[in-house]
Amino acid sequence: MPTESTFLLAGLFLLLAAAGWAMGRFGERDEEEPPPPLNIDYLKGLNFLLNEQTDQALEHFLKMVRVDDKTIETHFALGSLFRRRGEVDRAIRVHQNIIARPDLAAEQRDQALFSLAKDYLKAGLLDRAEKLFVRLSQGSRYQVDALDSLMRIYEQEKDWQRAVDAAQELEVMGGKSLALQIAHYYCELAEAAAGREDYAAARQYVKNAQTGRPRTLRGALVRAHIAQATNDNKTALKLYHRIIDEHTYLIAEALPEIVAIYTRENQLADLDKALQGMLDKNPEMSALLAYTAIVNDIGGIPVIDQCVEHYLLNEPTLAEFIDMQSVAEGEEAALARTRKAMSRLAASTPRYQCQECGFSSQRLLWLCPSCRSWETQRPASRVQFDTVLQHSIT
Repeated sequence: MPTESTFLLAGLFLLLAAAGWAMGRFGERDEEEPPPPLNIDYLKGLNFLLNEQTDQALEHFLKMVRVDDKTIETHFALGSLFRRRGEVDRAIRVHQNIIARPDLAAEQRDQALFSLAKDYLKAGLLDRAEKLFVRLSQGSRYQVDALDSLMRIYEQEKDWQRAVDAAQELEVMGGKSLALQIAHYYCELAEAAAGREDYAAARQYVKNAQTGRPRTLRGALVRAHIAQATNDNKTALKLYHRIIDEHTYLIAEALPEIVAIYTRENQLADLDKALQGMLDKNPEMSALLAYTAIVNDIGGIPVIDQCVEHYLLNEPTLAEFIDMQSVAEGEEAALARTRKAMSRLAASTPRYQCQECGFSSQRLLWLCPSCRSWETQRPASRVQFDTVLQHSIT
Protein backbone atom coordinates (compact mmCIF):
# COMPACT_ATOMS: atom_id res chain seq x y z
CA MET A 1 0.00 0.00 0.00
CA PRO A 2 1.32 3.48 -0.82
CA THR A 3 2.19 5.46 2.28
CA GLU A 4 0.75 8.84 3.22
CA SER A 5 4.05 10.52 2.27
CA THR A 6 3.89 8.84 -1.14
CA PHE A 7 0.42 10.25 -1.77
CA LEU A 8 1.67 13.70 -0.71
CA LEU A 9 4.60 13.46 -3.08
CA ALA A 10 2.43 12.24 -5.91
CA GLY A 11 -0.12 14.93 -5.20
CA LEU A 12 2.54 17.59 -5.49
CA PHE A 13 3.54 16.47 -8.95
CA LEU A 14 -0.04 16.13 -10.07
CA LEU A 15 -0.69 19.67 -8.86
CA LEU A 16 2.36 21.00 -10.65
CA ALA A 17 1.43 19.22 -13.85
CA ALA A 18 -2.15 20.49 -13.65
CA ALA A 19 -0.93 24.00 -12.97
CA GLY A 20 1.29 23.87 -16.03
CA TRP A 21 -1.60 22.60 -18.13
CA ALA A 22 -3.92 25.30 -16.80
CA MET A 23 -1.44 28.04 -17.57
CA GLY A 24 -1.13 26.74 -21.08
CA ARG A 25 -4.89 26.33 -21.43
CA PHE A 26 -5.99 29.70 -20.09
CA GLY A 27 -2.88 31.87 -20.47
CA GLU A 28 -2.10 34.17 -23.34
CA ARG A 29 -1.61 32.34 -26.67
CA ASP A 30 -2.54 32.66 -30.30
CA GLU A 31 -6.21 31.96 -30.93
CA GLU A 32 -5.40 29.18 -33.39
CA GLU A 33 -2.91 27.48 -31.01
CA PRO A 34 -4.49 24.40 -29.40
CA PRO A 35 -4.22 23.94 -25.64
CA PRO A 36 -1.24 21.81 -24.62
CA PRO A 37 -2.03 18.31 -23.44
CA LEU A 38 -1.38 17.26 -19.87
CA ASN A 39 2.21 15.97 -19.90
CA ILE A 40 2.03 12.17 -20.08
CA ASP A 41 5.52 11.89 -18.58
CA TYR A 42 4.21 13.27 -15.28
CA LEU A 43 1.50 10.64 -15.23
CA LYS A 44 4.06 7.90 -15.77
CA GLY A 45 6.13 9.23 -12.92
CA LEU A 46 3.10 9.43 -10.67
CA ASN A 47 2.25 5.84 -11.48
CA PHE A 48 5.72 4.78 -10.29
CA LEU A 49 5.29 6.76 -7.06
CA LEU A 50 1.85 5.38 -6.29
CA ASN A 51 3.19 1.85 -6.77
CA GLU A 52 6.04 2.51 -4.32
CA GLN A 53 8.56 2.31 -7.17
CA THR A 54 10.62 5.25 -5.92
CA ASP A 55 13.80 4.36 -7.79
CA GLN A 56 11.95 4.05 -11.09
CA ALA A 57 10.16 7.35 -10.42
CA LEU A 58 13.50 9.02 -9.69
CA GLU A 59 15.06 7.74 -12.90
CA HIS A 60 12.01 8.83 -14.86
CA PHE A 61 12.03 12.38 -13.52
CA LEU A 62 15.80 12.65 -13.99
CA LYS A 63 15.33 11.88 -17.67
CA MET A 64 12.59 14.49 -17.90
CA VAL A 65 14.81 17.30 -16.61
CA ARG A 66 17.26 16.75 -19.44
CA VAL A 67 14.47 17.02 -21.97
CA ASP A 68 12.19 19.78 -20.74
CA ASP A 69 13.66 22.94 -19.23
CA LYS A 70 10.23 23.83 -17.85
CA THR A 71 10.38 20.96 -15.35
CA ILE A 72 13.43 22.21 -13.43
CA GLU A 73 11.40 23.82 -10.61
CA THR A 74 9.48 20.57 -10.25
CA HIS A 75 12.75 18.74 -9.80
CA PHE A 76 13.90 21.22 -7.19
CA ALA A 77 10.72 20.38 -5.29
CA LEU A 78 11.39 16.67 -5.76
CA GLY A 79 14.94 16.99 -4.40
CA SER A 80 13.74 19.00 -1.42
CA LEU A 81 11.11 16.40 -0.59
CA PHE A 82 13.65 13.59 -0.82
CA ARG A 83 15.91 15.47 1.59
CA ARG A 84 13.11 16.09 4.08
CA ARG A 85 12.19 12.42 3.99
CA GLY A 86 15.80 11.50 4.78
CA GLU A 87 16.48 10.08 1.31
CA VAL A 88 19.53 12.30 0.91
CA ASP A 89 21.28 10.16 -1.71
CA ARG A 90 18.28 10.60 -4.03
CA ALA A 91 18.17 14.35 -3.35
CA ILE A 92 21.85 14.57 -4.23
CA ARG A 93 21.26 12.75 -7.54
CA VAL A 94 18.44 15.11 -8.47
CA HIS A 95 20.47 18.25 -7.81
CA GLN A 96 23.67 16.91 -9.40
CA ASN A 97 21.65 16.08 -12.50
CA ILE A 98 20.36 19.65 -12.71
CA ILE A 99 23.88 21.10 -12.32
CA ALA A 100 25.10 18.87 -15.16
CA ARG A 101 22.85 20.65 -17.67
CA PRO A 102 25.07 22.64 -20.08
CA ASP A 103 22.37 25.22 -20.82
CA LEU A 104 21.52 25.99 -17.19
CA ALA A 105 21.06 29.68 -16.35
CA ALA A 106 23.40 31.17 -13.72
CA GLU A 107 20.56 31.78 -11.26
CA GLN A 108 19.32 28.20 -11.63
CA ARG A 109 22.87 26.90 -11.18
CA ASP A 110 23.20 28.80 -7.90
CA GLN A 111 19.85 27.41 -6.77
CA ALA A 112 20.99 23.88 -7.61
CA LEU A 113 24.34 24.39 -5.85
CA PHE A 114 22.59 25.72 -2.75
CA SER A 115 20.19 22.75 -2.71
CA LEU A 116 23.09 20.33 -3.19
CA ALA A 117 25.01 21.99 -0.35
CA LYS A 118 22.02 21.45 1.93
CA ASP A 119 21.90 17.81 0.81
CA TYR A 120 25.56 17.36 1.76
CA LEU A 121 24.96 19.08 5.09
CA LYS A 122 22.02 16.78 5.82
CA ALA A 123 24.20 13.78 4.93
CA GLY A 124 26.98 14.95 7.28
CA LEU A 125 29.40 15.59 4.39
CA LEU A 126 30.60 18.83 5.92
CA ASP A 127 33.67 19.31 3.73
CA ARG A 128 31.63 19.09 0.52
CA ALA A 129 28.89 21.34 1.92
CA GLU A 130 31.50 23.86 3.07
CA LYS A 131 33.05 24.16 -0.40
CA LEU A 132 29.70 24.91 -1.99
CA PHE A 133 28.63 27.36 0.71
CA VAL A 134 31.98 29.20 0.40
CA ARG A 135 31.36 29.56 -3.33
CA LEU A 136 27.80 30.78 -2.78
CA SER A 137 28.89 33.23 -0.07
CA GLN A 138 30.77 35.27 -2.65
CA GLY A 139 28.11 37.40 -4.30
CA SER A 140 25.27 34.99 -5.05
CA ARG A 141 21.65 35.57 -4.07
CA TYR A 142 22.20 32.90 -1.38
CA GLN A 143 25.08 34.78 0.22
CA VAL A 144 23.42 35.38 3.60
CA ASP A 145 22.07 31.83 3.92
CA ALA A 146 25.42 30.41 2.82
CA LEU A 147 27.29 32.43 5.47
CA ASP A 148 24.84 31.31 8.13
CA SER A 149 25.36 27.68 7.10
CA LEU A 150 29.13 28.13 7.11
CA MET A 151 28.97 29.52 10.63
CA ARG A 152 27.06 26.41 11.78
CA ILE A 153 29.52 24.10 10.01
CA TYR A 154 32.49 25.79 11.68
CA GLU A 155 30.72 25.40 15.04
CA GLN A 156 30.40 21.65 14.45
CA GLU A 157 34.03 21.42 13.32
CA LYS A 158 35.15 23.60 16.26
CA ASP A 159 36.97 25.84 13.80
CA TRP A 160 36.35 28.89 15.95
CA GLN A 161 38.43 31.48 14.11
CA ARG A 162 36.68 30.75 10.83
CA ALA A 163 33.38 30.84 12.72
CA VAL A 164 34.30 34.35 13.90
CA ASP A 165 35.12 35.42 10.35
CA ALA A 166 31.86 34.02 8.94
CA ALA A 167 29.78 35.56 11.74
CA GLN A 168 31.36 39.00 11.31
CA GLU A 169 30.73 38.92 7.57
CA LEU A 170 27.18 37.74 8.20
CA GLU A 171 26.60 40.67 10.59
CA VAL A 172 27.48 43.04 7.74
CA MET A 173 25.52 41.23 5.03
CA GLY A 174 22.55 40.09 7.11
CA GLY A 175 22.08 43.24 9.16
CA LYS A 176 21.65 41.48 12.52
CA SER A 177 23.82 41.29 15.62
CA LEU A 178 25.67 38.06 16.35
CA ALA A 179 27.52 39.50 19.35
CA LEU A 180 26.67 36.60 21.66
CA GLN A 181 27.84 33.93 19.22
CA ILE A 182 31.05 35.80 18.37
CA ALA A 183 31.82 36.31 22.07
CA HIS A 184 31.50 32.57 22.65
CA TYR A 185 33.71 31.80 19.65
CA TYR A 186 36.42 33.98 21.17
CA CYS A 187 35.91 32.29 24.55
CA GLU A 188 36.39 28.91 22.86
CA LEU A 189 39.66 30.22 21.40
CA ALA A 190 40.66 31.56 24.82
CA GLU A 191 40.02 28.24 26.53
CA ALA A 192 42.02 26.41 23.86
CA ALA A 193 44.91 28.84 24.29
CA ALA A 194 44.77 28.46 28.08
CA GLY A 195 44.86 24.69 27.62
CA ARG A 196 48.16 25.18 25.77
CA GLU A 197 49.30 27.47 28.62
CA ASP A 198 49.45 30.36 26.16
CA TYR A 199 47.90 32.75 28.63
CA ALA A 200 48.82 35.92 26.74
CA ALA A 201 46.81 34.73 23.73
CA ALA A 202 44.00 33.56 26.03
CA ARG A 203 43.73 37.01 27.62
CA GLN A 204 43.63 38.66 24.20
CA TYR A 205 40.84 36.37 23.03
CA VAL A 206 38.80 37.19 26.15
CA LYS A 207 39.40 40.87 25.49
CA ASN A 208 38.18 40.38 21.90
CA ALA A 209 35.10 38.62 23.25
CA GLN A 210 34.15 41.57 25.41
CA THR A 211 35.29 44.54 23.33
CA GLY A 212 32.31 46.35 21.84
CA ARG A 213 29.90 43.62 22.95
CA PRO A 214 27.77 42.93 26.02
CA ARG A 215 29.88 41.10 28.59
CA THR A 216 29.15 37.39 28.61
CA LEU A 217 28.91 35.25 31.72
CA ARG A 218 31.42 32.92 30.16
CA GLY A 219 33.99 35.63 29.54
CA ALA A 220 34.19 36.43 33.25
CA LEU A 221 34.59 32.74 34.10
CA VAL A 222 37.38 32.31 31.55
CA ARG A 223 39.18 35.35 32.98
CA ALA A 224 38.88 33.88 36.47
CA HIS A 225 40.20 30.49 35.32
CA ILE A 226 43.19 32.18 33.65
CA ALA A 227 43.94 34.18 36.82
CA GLN A 228 43.67 31.02 38.91
CA ALA A 229 45.96 29.06 36.54
CA THR A 230 48.59 31.81 36.73
CA ASN A 231 48.43 31.90 40.55
CA ASP A 232 46.79 35.32 40.62
CA ASN A 233 44.42 34.14 43.33
CA LYS A 234 43.41 37.63 44.43
CA THR A 235 42.09 38.47 40.96
CA ALA A 236 40.52 35.03 40.58
CA LEU A 237 38.60 35.32 43.86
CA LYS A 238 37.46 38.82 43.02
CA LEU A 239 36.12 37.60 39.68
CA TYR A 240 34.46 34.47 41.11
CA HIS A 241 32.69 36.43 43.84
CA ARG A 242 31.52 39.02 41.31
CA ILE A 243 30.21 36.27 39.06
CA ILE A 244 28.12 34.84 41.91
CA ASP A 245 26.84 38.28 42.91
CA GLU A 246 25.75 39.11 39.37
CA HIS A 247 24.55 35.68 38.24
CA THR A 248 23.67 33.53 41.22
CA TYR A 249 23.09 30.34 39.22
CA LEU A 250 26.81 30.27 38.29
CA ILE A 251 27.60 29.40 41.89
CA ALA A 252 27.60 25.82 40.60
CA GLU A 253 30.70 26.68 38.54
CA ALA A 254 32.36 29.22 40.83
CA LEU A 255 32.02 27.73 44.33
CA PRO A 256 34.25 24.66 43.83
CA GLU A 257 37.01 26.94 42.48
CA ILE A 258 36.60 29.38 45.37
CA VAL A 259 36.85 26.55 47.91
CA ALA A 260 39.95 25.18 46.14
CA ILE A 261 41.70 28.57 46.36
CA TYR A 262 40.85 29.18 50.03
CA THR A 263 41.88 25.60 50.88
CA ARG A 264 45.23 26.02 49.11
CA GLU A 265 45.77 29.30 50.95
CA ASN A 266 44.69 27.68 54.25
CA GLN A 267 42.08 30.39 54.76
CA LEU A 268 38.84 28.42 55.18
CA ALA A 269 37.82 30.62 58.12
CA ASP A 270 37.90 33.63 55.78
CA LEU A 271 35.80 31.67 53.27
CA ASP A 272 33.23 30.88 55.95
CA LYS A 273 32.99 34.58 56.78
CA ALA A 274 32.72 35.58 53.10
CA LEU A 275 29.95 33.06 52.41
CA GLN A 276 28.03 34.17 55.51
CA GLY A 277 28.20 37.75 54.29
CA MET A 278 26.90 36.65 50.90
CA LEU A 279 23.95 34.86 52.53
CA ASP A 280 23.18 37.85 54.74
CA LYS A 281 22.73 39.94 51.57
CA ASN A 282 20.87 37.23 49.65
CA PRO A 283 19.28 34.57 51.91
CA GLU A 284 17.65 32.85 48.93
CA MET A 285 21.08 31.62 47.86
CA SER A 286 21.10 29.13 50.72
CA ALA A 287 19.45 26.39 48.65
CA LEU A 288 21.81 26.93 45.69
CA LEU A 289 24.79 26.89 48.00
CA ALA A 290 23.61 23.67 49.64
CA TYR A 291 22.85 21.91 46.36
CA THR A 292 26.25 22.91 44.91
CA ALA A 293 27.98 21.62 48.04
CA ILE A 294 26.10 18.31 47.82
CA VAL A 295 26.84 17.86 44.11
CA ASN A 296 30.56 18.61 44.55
CA ASP A 297 30.88 16.88 47.94
CA ILE A 298 32.03 20.06 49.68
CA GLY A 299 31.96 20.02 53.48
CA GLY A 300 33.82 20.97 56.62
CA ILE A 301 32.90 24.66 56.31
CA PRO A 302 30.36 25.66 59.00
CA VAL A 303 28.13 27.92 56.90
CA ILE A 304 27.98 25.36 54.07
CA ASP A 305 27.21 22.49 56.46
CA GLN A 306 24.40 24.53 58.01
CA CYS A 307 22.91 25.26 54.59
CA VAL A 308 23.07 21.57 53.64
CA GLU A 309 21.40 20.47 56.89
CA HIS A 310 18.63 23.04 56.44
CA TYR A 311 18.24 21.95 52.81
CA LEU A 312 17.84 18.26 53.69
CA LEU A 313 15.52 18.78 56.63
CA ASN A 314 13.21 21.09 54.66
CA GLU A 315 12.59 18.59 51.89
CA PRO A 316 9.56 16.57 53.15
CA THR A 317 10.56 13.27 51.54
CA LEU A 318 14.13 13.40 52.82
CA ALA A 319 13.13 14.74 56.23
CA GLU A 320 10.85 11.75 56.77
CA PHE A 321 13.60 9.39 55.69
CA ILE A 322 16.14 11.10 57.98
CA ASP A 323 13.71 10.80 60.91
CA MET A 324 13.41 7.07 60.29
CA GLN A 325 17.20 6.67 60.18
CA SER A 326 17.66 8.85 63.28
CA VAL A 327 15.80 6.32 65.44
CA ALA A 328 18.52 3.78 64.75
CA GLU A 329 21.70 5.85 64.49
CA GLY A 330 20.99 9.43 65.59
CA GLU A 331 20.22 12.54 63.55
CA GLU A 332 23.82 13.55 62.88
CA ALA A 333 24.71 10.14 61.43
CA ALA A 334 21.46 10.02 59.45
CA LEU A 335 22.19 13.44 57.95
CA ALA A 336 25.73 12.42 57.00
CA ARG A 337 24.52 9.17 55.41
CA THR A 338 21.79 10.94 53.43
CA ARG A 339 24.15 13.67 52.30
CA LYS A 340 26.65 11.08 51.05
CA ALA A 341 23.93 9.24 49.15
CA MET A 342 22.76 12.51 47.58
CA SER A 343 26.30 13.27 46.40
CA ARG A 344 26.57 9.84 44.75
CA LEU A 345 23.20 10.28 43.09
CA ALA A 346 24.01 13.78 41.83
CA ALA A 347 27.18 12.43 40.20
CA SER A 348 25.11 10.11 37.99
CA THR A 349 22.15 12.33 37.10
CA PRO A 350 21.95 15.36 34.76
CA ARG A 351 22.91 18.60 36.45
CA TYR A 352 22.12 21.11 33.70
CA GLN A 353 19.13 21.64 31.43
CA CYS A 354 18.60 23.85 28.38
CA GLN A 355 15.84 26.39 28.90
CA GLU A 356 15.01 26.36 25.19
CA CYS A 357 14.63 22.64 24.40
CA GLY A 358 15.04 20.78 27.70
CA PHE A 359 18.27 18.97 26.77
CA SER A 360 20.02 17.70 29.91
CA SER A 361 23.71 17.13 30.57
CA GLN A 362 26.15 16.35 33.35
CA ARG A 363 28.27 19.46 32.79
CA LEU A 364 27.65 23.00 31.66
CA LEU A 365 27.54 23.20 27.86
CA TRP A 366 27.59 26.76 26.55
CA LEU A 367 26.28 25.57 23.17
CA CYS A 368 23.27 23.27 23.48
CA PRO A 369 23.94 20.28 21.19
CA SER A 370 20.23 19.77 20.65
CA CYS A 371 18.82 23.18 19.68
CA ARG A 372 22.20 24.88 18.95
CA SER A 373 21.39 27.81 21.24
CA TRP A 374 24.14 29.60 23.15
CA GLU A 375 24.13 30.17 26.91
CA THR A 376 20.71 28.64 27.58
CA GLN A 377 21.67 25.90 30.06
CA ARG A 378 20.97 26.36 33.73
CA PRO A 379 21.87 24.10 36.67
CA ALA A 380 19.30 22.10 38.57
CA SER A 381 18.48 23.39 42.03
CA ARG A 382 17.60 20.07 43.61
CA VAL A 383 18.14 16.33 43.29
CA GLN A 384 15.22 14.15 42.20
CA PHE A 385 14.30 12.86 45.65
CA ASP A 386 12.07 10.05 44.41
CA THR A 387 15.18 8.60 42.80
CA VAL A 388 16.98 8.75 46.13
CA LEU A 389 14.46 6.37 47.64
CA GLN A 390 15.14 3.82 44.89
CA HIS A 391 18.82 3.61 45.92
CA SER A 392 19.84 1.81 49.05
CA ILE A 393 21.83 4.02 51.38
CA THR A 394 24.92 2.21 52.53
